Amino acid sequence: MASLTMNDGRAIPTLGYGTWRVNDEDAQSLVAQAIGFGYRHIDTAAVYANEAGVGRGIADAGVDRAELFVTTKLWNADQADPRSALAASLTKLGLDYVDLYLIHWPVPAKNQYVGAWEQLVALREEGLAKSIGVSNFLPAHLAAVVATGTTPAVNQIEVHPSFANRDGVRANTGYGILTECYSPLGRARDLTEPVIGLISARLGASPAQVILAWHLAKNFVVIPKSITPARIRENWESLTLELSANDIAAIDALDADQRIGSDPAQFVGF
Repeated sequence: MASLTMNDGRAIPTLGYGTWRVNDEDAQSLVAQAIGFGYRHIDTAAVYANEAGVGRGIADAGVDRAELFVTTKLWNADQADPRSALAASLTKLGLDYVDLYLIHWPVPAKNQYVGAWEQLVALREEGLAKSIGVSNFLPAHLAAVVATGTTPAVNQIEVHPSFANRDGVRANTGYGILTECYSPLGRARDLTEPVIGLISARLGASPAQVILAWHLAKNFVVIPKSITPARIRENWESLTLELSANDIAAIDALDADQRIGSDPAQFVGF
C-alpha cells in the first residue's frame, strides 16, 4: 500500500484506521475488519481505553506483525514516566513493540514534554518503539524538542478542509516532520461543503473519499475513524481516487481557520 518515508528512514502507511471514541469491545471486531479490508496502519492511544480491544483485533486478523504499523500515545498524566506507560500499553496491545509512539499533547503548563521526549528517545533506542513522534505540538513546542538533538518523525495534528492548520503544517515541513492528520473530515462537518459535493458527484466518489484524497495528495498521513464497516471500506478505497490540481485548489480555498478540537496551547486533559 502507499507509504511515506519518515525522517528516521522508516516507512509509514499513508492511510490508517483511527480508533478515537471506539469502545474496547467494538475495537476488536472493527480493527480486524479494517485489516481485512487492507489497512495496515492502526492508530490508538492509552486514553482511548481501547488498546486491549485493538490488540485482540490485531490478533484476530491473522496478519504477520511485520506487515502492520501500530501507533499508540503517551497520555498527559504519564509524561513523567513514559517507560511505565508504554509498558502498560504494550501489555494491553499484546505486542512487543509499537511502530510509532507519540506524546499525545504538549501540556505546556506542566512543562514536562521535553523531558518526556528525551525518555522516548531512550525507548526507541531499546526497540520498544520503532519510531517516535508527537501530537498536537505547536511550532514553539516542536522547536523545544528539536533542540534536544532528536527530531520527531511525525506530528499528528488536526487538519481538514475548513482548518488547514497552515502554521502547523509549515512548521512540520520546515523540520522535516511528517504531518499526520486527525479529524480529517472535520468530524463530518466538512462533508456537506458544496464544493466537496460537486467534486464527489463529478468523480462518482463519496464526499469522504474526496476529502481523504485531498489529504493524500498533499503527502499527509491520514487516519479517518468510523465504526461502520461499509464506511471503513469506503475510506480505504479513497487510495484509488485522483484529484485534479483544480480540485485540490478548490478544497484549499475552503480553509476558514476553524479548529474544532482543543487548543494545544491550553489543553491539560485529565
